[in-house]
Amino acid sequence: MNMNISNGSRAKNHEEKRDDRSTSNTTDISDEKEMVPDSAETKIVDGNWAVASASYRMNDIAYIFPITPSSPMGEIVDEWAATDDGHGVKKFLNLWGQELKVVEMQSEAGAAGALHGALNSGSLATTYTASQGLLLYIPNLYKIAGELLPTVIHVAARALTGQALSIYGDHSDVMLVRGTNLAMVSSFTVQEAHDMAIVTQVSTLNSRVPFLHFMDGFRTSHEINKIKLVNDDQLNELMPWERVEEHRQRALSPMHPSQRGTAQAPDVFMQLV
Repeated sequence: MNMNISNGSRAKNHEEKRDDRSTSNTTDISDEKEMVPDSAETKIVDGNWAVASASYRMNDIAYIFPITPSSPMGEIVDEWAATDDGHGVKKFLNLWGQELKVVEMQSEAGAAGALHGALNSGSLATTYTASQGLLLYIPNLYKIAGELLPTVIHVAARALTGQALSIYGDHSDVMLVRGTNLAMVSSFTVQEAHDMAIVTQVSTLNSRVPFLHFMDGFRTSHEINKIKLVNDDQLNELMPWERVEEHRQRALSPMHPSQRGTAQAPDVFMQLV
């Protein structure tokens, strides 16, 4: 009899404790919501705009050449860089309080070469491309990766032109550059495209591994959806500023000369591949 009463008491106490924890958790969640208000700005945009917004604010310079369906990314940042308030003051600025420098090259091959040079000069540089355009980057991608230069190449993935031209999406372009030693990250939604553009920029600076960030051409790059925009204050907190300064200090300069682009015999070369 006493045993039953004891077991019943323990069961009752257990229920009371569980109720207390439940009440406590509810209170904590409520308090947390009050302490961290959801103040993110909501935008209705497509995937290209979502990527452009992040890359514009986190880079110094962008080298562009139009190719469907990545062209809007270059067009958007070019427009922002040229827009002022009517009195010569730029309206759209990056995290350094400057407009992004946007340079349109003669081809994707030119954009790739200029990107490589800018990274060696200590700039934070980016580019946007797709399909056969990405293939023209390949020779420079090997060098960018081999020299541990941090950058993000944003791609709206598209079919390669074979027996006929196709502007529709598949991954034949990005799959072809897997051997260049870039890290690759894919986005499946407009919100992911915005977020991953930021994540890859932070990751490339921390790791010194160049990233290729891609999304499905048209299916994601031109999908219009609602996203929560990461604001400048949040980007400032996420940005690894020490790594940015280290990248600047590695720039080619006669003030602190360094030897690069050496030739290596097979016994050494194969150890560093």
